[in-house]
Amino acid sequence: MSTFAKADVLRLSVPERIQLVEDIWDTIAEVPEEVGLTDEQKSELDRRLEAYHLNPDEGSPWEMVRERIRSRR
Repeated sequence: MSTFAKADVLRLSVPERIQLVEDIWDTIAEVPEEVGLTDEQKSELDRRLEAYHLNPDEGSPWEMVRERIRSRR
């Protein structure tokens, strides 16, 4: 695996750095069992899942949320 320093990252454009962060996050998301959660985080996820089950039509799909965020850039 190649490594790079902060200076290497800073040579990238901002859009390239954002893409790098997204790529890194995708690799983390591939192994969710390795991401530790606190009890507080687990409780919050349980609360949100319960709220979803009570009102599954409330809220927005991820695709719509992502587009709203990206359109602000």
